[in-house]
Amino acid sequence: MELLVIVAYAGLLALVAPFVMPRSEHFGNLVPGALALTSGSVLWLLLTWFGFPYNEAWIWMIVMLLMPVATWFGTSFIRKTRETEEANALEAIRLGRKA
Repeated sequence: MELLVIVAYAGLLALVAPFVMPRSEHFGNLVPGALALTSGSVLWLLLTWFGFPYNEAWIWMIVMLLMPVATWFGTSFIRKTRETEEANALEAIRLGRKA
């Protein structure tokens, strides 16, 4: 039941992400939601493994605050990596090498 809340929150983050994050043509519209869902699930798993009880607020606060942070840094990492790869491929084309 608790994971459904994480899925719903990830869906909410996916809906809000295009409006609060810088626009980029280097990833699709579903990537922020997928990153939020993955990071939330992994955080929930780790905190459960560390012994956080579900009926206390700490596990919820940690997961709900770190999901948007992980989404922000994940999309920034993807954007920077793809921009670098695109620049390297363009430079290789200009120099006459295979991309």
